[in-house]
Amino acid sequence: MRRGIAGPASTGLTGYRRRKRGVSMAAKVDEATRREYESMDRWLDEHPHFTMDYFTRKATREMVNAWLFSQALSQTTMTTREPVPSAPSSGAQTPVRRVSSSDLESRGLFGSYRPILTTVDGTPSFIDPQTITRTGTTATTTTTSSVSTPRRGGVSTSQLRQELRALDEREMMLQLVRDISNDLDVNLLCHKILQNVSILTNADRCSLFLVKGSKETGERYLVCKLFDVNIHSTLEEAESQAADQESRFPWGMGIVGYTAASGQIVNLPNAYEDTRFNSGIDLQTGYKTLSILSMPLRDKDGEVIGVAQVVNKCGGYGKKTEAFNEHDEKIFESYMAFCGVRLHNASLYEQSQLEVRRNQVLLELSRLILAEQSSLSVIINKVLMHTQSLLQCQRCQVLLLDDTSKGMFSQVFECAASDFEDDNASQEEFLNRESSTTNKPPRFPINIKITSHVALTGETLNIPDAYKDERFDPSVEDGSENKTRCILCMPIRNSTRNIIGVMQLVNKVDDTIFSKHDENLFEAFAIFCGMGIHNTQMYEKVVKAMAKQRVALECLSYHAVASEEEADRLRKQPIASSDWFHLLRWDFDDIGLEDEETLKAAIRMFMDMDYLRKFSINYKSLCRWMLSVRKNYRNVTYHNWRHAFNVAQMMFTMLKTGSMEDLLDDIEGLALLLACLCHDLDHRGTNNSFQMKSNHPLAQLYGTSTMERHHFDQCIMILTSEVGGTELLSSMSKDDYAKCLDVMEHAILSTDLALYFKWRGGFFSIVDKNEADWSNKDNRKLLRSMMMTACDVAAITKPWPVQQRVAQLVASEFFEQGDLEKEQLNIQPMDMMNREKKDKLPEMQVDFIDAICMPVYKYLAKALPTLSPLLKGCEDNRQHWQSLADGRQERDDAKAAGNDVPEADGIDGEDTGKVASGEKEESLEEDPATVGDSPSRIILETGEEERNGSGGCCPERPTCAS
Repeated sequence: MRRGIAGPASTGLTGYRRRKRGVSMAAKVDEATRREYESMDRWLDEHPHFTMDYFTRKATREMVNAWLFSQALSQTTMTTREPVPSAPSSGAQTPVRRVSSSDLESRGLFGSYRPILTTVDGTPSFIDPQTITRTGTTATTTTTSSVSTPRRGGVSTSQLRQELRALDEREMMLQLVRDISNDLDVNLLCHKILQNVSILTNADRCSLFLVKGSKETGERYLVCKLFDVNIHSTLEEAESQAADQESRFPWGMGIVGYTAASGQIVNLPNAYEDTRFNSGIDLQTGYKTLSILSMPLRDKDGEVIGVAQVVNKCGGYGKKTEAFNEHDEKIFESYMAFCGVRLHNASLYEQSQLEVRRNQVLLELSRLILAEQSSLSVIINKVLMHTQSLLQCQRCQVLLLDDTSKGMFSQVFECAASDFEDDNASQEEFLNRESSTTNKPPRFPINIKITSHVALTGETLNIPDAYKDERFDPSVEDGSENKTRCILCMPIRNSTRNIIGVMQLVNKVDDTIFSKHDENLFEAFAIFCGMGIHNTQMYEKVVKAMAKQRVALECLSYHAVASEEEADRLRKQPIASSDWFHLLRWDFDDIGLEDEETLKAAIRMFMDMDYLRKFSINYKSLCRWMLSVRKNYRNVTYHNWRHAFNVAQMMFTMLKTGSMEDLLDDIEGLALLLACLCHDLDHRGTNNSFQMKSNHPLAQLYGTSTMERHHFDQCIMILTSEVGGTELLSSMSKDDYAKCLDVMEHAILSTDLALYFKWRGGFFSIVDKNEADWSNKDNRKLLRSMMMTACDVAAITKPWPVQQRVAQLVASEFFEQGDLEKEQLNIQPMDMMNREKKDKLPEMQVDFIDAICMPVYKYLAKALPTLSPLLKGCEDNRQHWQSLADGRQERDDAKAAGNDVPEADGIDGEDTGKVASGEKEESLEEDPATVGDSPSRIILETGEEERNGSGGCCPERPTCAS
């Protein structure tokens, strides 16, 4: 009985398959009808010609479509062959023997492939540039696909052969083409092709040989893919027989070699009469070869990629008769034309599957490297485990270069295949194993000449026979049982392409040499190893730097905090009242106070605000904190402890005399008072611009608001020092503590003019619109920032003698910075810092007042009338500075006209010794520790290049140098 004829759903083959799948229509009807259907089905199976005739006459388009759909489903069913599993995720530890490089080695149709990678930014990847094919695509290695099609499930091959021969030639060809149209497994596809060729040509045996090697180098040869395939043989049998054949068939020699080299069809009626025929194969197999038809197999570009050969034409099944004729050649050639393209597509699919597996391996390695950066030994041992497992070598080593001398290896890490044969040696123990140079000599020889050569030159060495290479030193193996046969050695580079070590493989487990494929994969591992080592070394440096920082901070805290004896002495001294210190006056002047008295005055502010009781502040801690703050101000001309004390006095006056304590809560008041005393801690007498120009570490650490952020960090260091007993806020709740620090930070940063210009527009807007709702959180924040600026420049509101003295001190500090810029940075300082421009001080002071001081005092007085005295003092001093500026202009005009020059009144820019102060003259060379606050502190705080929206003081006045 013949089955398998292409027919409708009711034909014998299809009915047979449907019965096997259990989807018969009879299952839906009663028993009698079912028996009738079965009888009809059997009759149709026994009369296939009638079935075909009936279908031809009666079939509709819907029936044909249904048959085509059922055929498509049957041909895409998954094969019963075990698929090759993809590499699983490794989890926390690196599994060993999970996958080897042979699983990623080329076993496909088109020679030796490489991973699909490209050269990036001119940096060579681990891809051999010769792997670029003539079409511009990069070739890859192949592996067996996990997707394939079964061989006509449920129907024997003898039945299929009879069924196909019942068809005419055209229908048979169509069926055989369709038979392989959905196969993606190259091995199964090749087997199917050969079986179909056997049916087409009535051949007894079929074989397939594939072209290997490089066309560019001329090293081409053929290998046997499948051998002696017939209609009954299985794929496993054909592969086994192919493995028994010669490993290589020379190019251009023998029938197969000639067919591949010439691209011509070879048809031999009598094989033994042709000199190209090798009768040794018959002697080896015991099979008698009579006739041969050898056909080249081409890809889509016409290149020969293999040779298909059929042997012994049969007249009947199993009976060898005449030779292959011209008709056999044509039908064989037609079928192979399609098969070449189909094999090419299947090979591309296998390449993509291989690349997925390769990427899984490399991604897993990168995950392991990124997941572990705390230990250099662990990360290197993980790489070694992966490398040894994938490349299947006997020994794998990583040798790290000494930082001080190239060619000298400071650490050696090793991994051997035997490390994982002992059940007692766990992976955990291996991962934590230190370098073999730590406490004992290496267990395995290190080829000094080879590894040193790679370390010095960066050249990759793939040595197939170590004893034939002059760079190998055999003496290192004296007494060793592990003889070196082949070596693969490669440099390890960091992110800057500098060589930091060498990675070396010794001896393949299977006694072969390291192939180009191994070299490519090994280079990928060397790249990952370099990344892991570099990242881990950087991490270790950061950890050490952080440890050093903690030690330095601890030492700094100890030395920065005042001694307990000083705190006890201050604690025992009486504290005068605010009236005695004149702390509540807008015109306060610290000129008559000694340093010790300024400390007592600052403590009096906290006492009068009742902060010691409200926040449970220990009095001795307050004394020690106050001494520590003063200790951390440097002895610079202006930005010293006296300036901080004066800023705090003005904030205290605002809170008490200006009644701001009724508007702000206690935490805000305490935070503002602390911020004022700390807002210039560790000031170096130079502004933010100078830190950036000189590339100071502070500028690298903080970036924006450089000095202000440093002041705040110093403040926190003192305020939280456990060794110094200066933890004033330790009794606060967590929420109150967080709020206090937040207000302090914002207040200290507010003294940066760049932020003042950023925030003042919002404050001015709500005041102009009479929307000053001070219960609003954002409005209060703006108010506090304006209060800090007002206190910072409050010297501009003091009586004229105080303002003169402070302005000259600020100018002196600026001139000192200008001198540094000339000497160290070799740049021309701006006018305010240039001693040669000192005569312009009155004009610049007027610009400063107009741009910065007057607006903030004007809007504070408008919003809070209790602060009006600040505006009045600022206006008075502006008149004095304007008068001096006018006087200087008159003298300049008189000089230009040749007239007598009137005497200077006050600071005229010419007098460098004394300052006119109304009824008396005061020296300009006073001790910096006795001076008060100054508005001009902000004049140059942000630098000339930070104007116009980037931190400058007044975009409206380009001559103002803040």
